Amino acid sequence: MKHRSITGTILYTSKKPERLDQPRGIEHFRFTHHTDGKRTLRAHCEIEEPHPSVLRDIVYSLDEHGRPMDCHVRLTVDDRFMGSGWFRFTPDGVECESHGPAIGRLSQFMPLDAPIDGMGTHPVVADGYLLALFDWAEGEKKKLRVLLPSPDHRGATPPMISEVNIDAVFLGREAVTVRAGTFAAKHFQFIDDGTSGMAGQHPPYDVWITDDADGIMLQGGVGGYMQTWYELIALER
Repeated sequence: MKHRSITGTILYTSKKPERLDQPRGIEHFRFTHHTDGKRTLRAHCEIEEPHPSVLRDIVYSLDEHGRPMDCHVRLTVDDRFMGSGWFRFTPDGVECESHGPAIGRLSQFMPLDAPIDGMGTHPVVADGYLLALFDWAEGEKKKLRVLLPSPDHRGATPPMISEVNIDAVFLGREAVTVRAGTFAAKHFQFIDDGTSGMAGQHPPYDVWITDDADGIMLQGGVGGYMQTWYELIALER
């Protein structure tokens, strides 16, 4: 096969005092990089804590310019089917075909009068990769226009078109050691003051990715009421 693959696993743990460093979920991912420049991310995410549990599968493809092409999302919440949705992007807009017990059969189209910066699919590996698609100066802040399948902080609602405008800042470069190894890294922070379009203010979200074009999520953490931590525990390129 001519394509290049990257596979990995990210462990979710808690930073809440009563559950300090205990596992709360896991994420398995695979990037497929094709020789024509297009790429696909497949991610399987399991969130066990807090209740209710969330099980998510996504298949997300980008073109040779890093722009979204299409995405499929399937979601189970509390071990019950929540919804399945397919998104397709064109220069003029985005369409969604979705189904779930709470929404029935849903067809949406959202016209786009200006380009978006990406799609937020909710796996944390995709959060990191979104940041890798742009050039950054140290200390630079960007407001990213992103479409999501759910405005919920855990993505635990039926797949529908949602828009978020969220700030991200590049804090600098550093070496990072995780269970998967030691890497040259870029450190970012997502900032949401409650006006982004998410379902309420999101606590600051720190993200470290590999300092290369692959932009692999190495570690991350969210403070506030979430108190979560993410760490890359396995990687194969």
